[in-house]
Amino acid sequence: MSMKELIDCKHPTAWIEFERGLINEMELARKFFKDERPFDLEGLKNCMRRGYSYVEGFEGLLHALKQNSYEMHAFTNYPIWYEMIEDKLKLSSYLSWSFCSCFTGKRKPEPEFYFDVLRHLDVEPGSCIFIDDRMRNVEAAMDVGIVGLHFKDVNMLRQDLAMLGIDISGNKCNNNEDLAELEQEHLP
Repeated sequence: MSMKELIDCKHPTAWIEFERGLINEMELARKFFKDERPFDLEGLKNCMRRGYSYVEGFEGLLHALKQNSYEMHAFTNYPIWYEMIEDKLKLSSYLSWSFCSCFTGKRKPEPEFYFDVLRHLDVEPGSCIFIDDRMRNVEAAMDVGIVGLHFKDVNMLRQDLAMLGIDISGNKCNNNEDLAELEQEHLP
């Protein structure tokens, strides 16, 4: 099935409802397609799980930010399946899964989601940096006063963070040897 065919025959709100935590995965499987045809839920999960990986250099950047004591939070439109990402990538070694749409019931770029984050963290908008690969979400953050950075690649993000005065020194994991050393540090 092509992507166009998939878009044409999928239920218009099922995935968003799943991301918001309004339906569970069994309900998603039941209504994924408009015509409620059978759906291979486990196949989708396995496909997604295989696709999870760090963008080259990103884990090193997270490590450097954590070494320099920056507080980091996931702010994501993702269903309970964020746990699959965590199981594979161990992102909680670097950040907290604080703001997942499946818990908040809200999604980016809804302004209220950003305001909820600011209230929860009890911070001024200008003291936060929001990084996202979708410009629409970055613009929404900036609309509420949060510093927004559009993620394009790790090197550009490093430059953008440095321009904001963020200390990104530390183990940058720019090669496999450095990454292997970093992974050794996290082994029990």
